[in-house]
Amino acid sequence: MKRFFRDMNPTVRGFLIIAVIVLVVMLLNLYGTVLAIGMLLQIAFFLAIAFFLFLMWRERRSDIDTWSTRGKIVFYGSAVLVVAALGTFFWRGLPRYDALGFIGVLACAGFAMWRIWRDEHTYR
Repeated sequence: MKRFFRDMNPTVRGFLIIAVIVLVVMLLNLYGTVLAIGMLLQIAFFLAIAFFLFLMWRERRSDIDTWSTRGKIVFYGSAVLVVAALGTFFWRGLPRYDALGFIGVLACAGFAMWRIWRDEHTYR
């Protein structure tokens, strides 16, 4: 039996594991527990994104300090806007057309950050 699972296709083995977990949740009526774990995972994912952004900032803050005042304001403002949009997404979700607005905010803020980064690293 051990060899059967070891030689099995990894995708099929993964789906079997997921099916067993779903079966256990259904049989033991653990829907509330799954909901609580999902909420905790959303919070943890948001904190991981914020921590990653903090580490990126800390590593490159000496470069950013040499930028113009306008560049710093736009870059930091865009970063705050991205974190706020992600926080709203994880707190409220995205009903109806809010998803389109969320993607638009992330795209515009990301473009602004990229453009400032490129402008500040272009040597003329």
